[in-house]
This record gives sequence, structure tokens and C-alpha cells, in this order.
Amino acid sequence: MEEVRKLFTAHLENKGLRKTGERYAILEEIYARSGHFDVEELYAGMKERGLQVSRATVYNTLDLLVEQGLVSKHQFGRNLAQYEKSYGYRQHDHVICTECHKVVEFCDPRIHGIQTMVGELLNFHILHHSLNLYGICGDCRAQAAARSSVSPA
Repeated sequence: MEEVRKLFTAHLENKGLRKTGERYAILEEIYARSGHFDVEELYAGMKERGLQVSRATVYNTLDLLVEQGLVSKHQFGRNLAQYEKSYGYRQHDHVICTECHKVVEFCDPRIHGIQTMVGELLNFHILHHSLNLYGICGDCRAQAAARSSVSPA
């Protein structure tokens, strides 16, 4: 967390922005979480803990953190943006259920090999990648099967 705070402080200073307690509270709230979250979940979680922060500050701070590379922003096929902390976390990809919108992370070293090979083949220095696979999870398939096996009375 100390390193993340230093990087964020440097980013704020470089942009000539104020280093406010609210911005650091948002950063700490994000890095205390696991998994993905949306703005409303983050805002509600902070309010529940008694932290005074405006929705606008949450949105603006998230933009700064994404810009800095400390947080990643995803659009998993819906209009609702999802975020996750990214500093010091390994590259991973996502499988998203199109029914319940569950997001599962996975890491497969073969993807890194493909990335390296494609970069060499096409003379690109690959900086990062994003892979999202969409389908229907086992729980949703089981629920659909249970519904279809129930015959009308």
C-alpha cells in the first residue's frame, strides 16, 4: 500500500492536483477490496464505513487511478463499468456469464506465449492485453435445465 500511495502522490503532484484525504481514502478502500467492483459498490461501501466522500470525487479519483495504472477499468458487455486494483497484480483474463454477469478470473501462461509470439511476428512491443470470454456459467445452465424439466400441472 505504501508504494501505491507514493505513486498516486507523484501522479497528483505531476498533474498539479491537490492531495486530499478523500482521494487517499478512495485509494485505500479500493486496495482493501478483492475482486471487481462498480462505482456504486465502492461509494456505498465507503458510506457504510462512515467515510465522507462525494460520488463526484469517487468518479474523478477512479479516473485518475485508471490513468495512473493503479486501477483497471473493464466493460464486461454491459453499460456498467467494473474496476479492480492493478498495481502489483499479475496479468489475468476473464470469463463472464451473460446471464448472471458473474466474472471469473483466470491465468494461463500460454496466453503470454501467444502475446510474445504475435509481438515478434508483427514487430510490436506488446504493452498489455485484455481477453474476455463470454458464456453461460454452470449455475445458470443448471437453473435453466431445472426450469425446463418442470412440467406444467
